[in-house]
Amino acid sequence: MTEKPLILVTNDDGISAPGLRTLIKLMNTIGDVVVVAPDSPQSGMGHAITINSTLYAEQITLDDGPQKEYSCSGTPADCVKLAIREILDRRPDLCVSGINHGSNSSINVIYSGTMSAAIEAGIEGIPSIGFSLLDYAWSANFDACKNYVTTIVKRALEQGLPNGVVLNVNIPNVKEKHIKGIKICRQAKANWVEAFDKRKNPQGKDYYWLSGKFVNLDGGEDTDEWALENHYVSVVPIQFDLTAHHFMQNLNSWKLND
Repeated sequence: MTEKPLILVTNDDGISAPGLRTLIKLMNTIGDVVVVAPDSPQSGMGHAITINSTLYAEQITLDDGPQKEYSCSGTPADCVKLAIREILDRRPDLCVSGINHGSNSSINVIYSGTMSAAIEAGIEGIPSIGFSLLDYAWSANFDACKNYVTTIVKRALEQGLPNGVVLNVNIPNVKEKHIKGIKICRQAKANWVEAFDKRKNPQGKDYYWLSGKFVNLDGGEDTDEWALENHYVSVVPIQFDLTAHHFMQNLNSWKLND
């Protein structure tokens, strides 16, 4: 009998998040599932790891299985590290992170706990995918995601991914019948124009709320932002080698050793 693939499931919205619960159910139809997810929301944590305090992982039951679930006190990246080193009894065949409540397209991939969990698995040589739905509401409807998530996961298991490559998948917030298909994209050049809302607490001490507006600076029709605006599921292959290879020859011309 062929062994089912072992799928590690995690996220950054917390172990009770509806997006994660949806992803777990979908993965149960494909393989053996182990969930290691934060015990509280960790959005925007990026690739933070816990080094100055203790970590806890408690096995829990939120839904009927057959998945095994662990609630972790750490960050999304911590969850993956702990899963690989301490919890799993064999190396996972795939790690999936999400389904995130909100976009992780374009520059958002840098800040995303969802994608950092997937990247952490990728660093370990495990094929990994992060999934996001462009709806920040806790009550988001994930029905339109299901067929696309399942298709992409099955293809990834069949075809594999190169070492150092992780898939960033974003799904537009429209009904499934309005989604035109899947588009392979590059990351759009965009950023946040940020501001801080300065206020005072009852003791007269200043505090701040971060706010901002997302600005797409990229007019290309091959980007994730274009795909999502035009009701396509965007799939961007990303890498965690941050070397600017194209600039190395120019940098050598600086003759820094002279």
